[in-house]
Amino acid sequence: MPTANAWAAPSATEPLVKTTIERRELGPRDVLIEIKYAGICHSDIHTVRGDWGPQQYPLAVGHEIVGIVTEVGPEVTKHAVGDRAGIGCMVGSCRECDQCLQGNEQYCRKGMVGTYGAVDADGTITQGGYSTHIVVDEHFALRIPEGIPFEAAAPLLCAGITMYSPLHHWNAGPGMQVAVVGLGGLGHMGVKLAHALGAEVTVISQSLKKQEDGLRLGADHYYASADPATFETLAGRFDLIVNTVSAKIDIDAYLGLLNVDGTLVNVGAPPEPLPVAVFSLIMQRRSFAGSTIGGIAETQEMLDFCAEHGIASDVEVISADQINEAYERVLASDVRYRFVIDVATMK
Repeated sequence: MPTANAWAAPSATEPLVKTTIERRELGPRDVLIEIKYAGICHSDIHTVRGDWGPQQYPLAVGHEIVGIVTEVGPEVTKHAVGDRAGIGCMVGSCRECDQCLQGNEQYCRKGMVGTYGAVDADGTITQGGYSTHIVVDEHFALRIPEGIPFEAAAPLLCAGITMYSPLHHWNAGPGMQVAVVGLGGLGHMGVKLAHALGAEVTVISQSLKKQEDGLRLGADHYYASADPATFETLAGRFDLIVNTVSAKIDIDAYLGLLNVDGTLVNVGAPPEPLPVAVFSLIMQRRSFAGSTIGGIAETQEMLDFCAEHGIASDVEVISADQINEAYERVLASDVRYRFVIDVATMK
């Protein structure tokens, strides 16, 4: 089988190391992509460290992938050699269930196939974008518009669609009050997207240290969650709150910020439960919901929307040998706002 250079985790407790991984032979509907940039998502860290369950090692993660199509199978119609292409969080689904047929491959009844750490159709474990090449069914490869800088496009394939999907689903737009909890890799994209959709946007972050950034990114207001007065000032204000924080927070306190019929959507995924008092919901007909990524069609819609509105992720490009350092900086919230690996440094 073909091989690709990669950086992978040997175990849950060891640093990532340089290695090689196998890629499958090109099938009739497959495309081979030479990866140019790969974003570092907090999910990558959770996965390799076993926070979300045991993994099979070695494991190369990465699901914010952009590159150039270098070869296509004989039945491919969606992509051509030389195209700018992207791969997000999934590389397969059954394509037959009601959710897949509705364009919600991420909610496939049989389970979507994750870009890394999942069981592929041939029984192998999928390996992600911290590598020089990847082979994927053409359906799961996205078109990257020319108007988006290549390195800044990579995080859109996870952070971008993770925020766009709930904003789109809950109809964020003019006349709506939208809050984004947390101004990190996800949150900064949420602010840009909600602003471009026409909503009035408030950031609620632990402190005011990123206030200048938040306002620059498109927020209309910025509050510190560490200040108890915030929850009095903002009580009952929001139609939609998107929580990006991957740590335990007081959900009831944030539900209190919703207007009647408002919705709090969790996209952050802390490993511990988030308890909710039912009276926080029923007294104002509020909803507590969750959302993951979007389907392929919605992800393409998001990419086209970003190109039209000049939206891209704020990134810090690093070399492959800086990955382990970048992990520690992500955990320390020391990135503005997404690390992106220059995959040329893996060759």
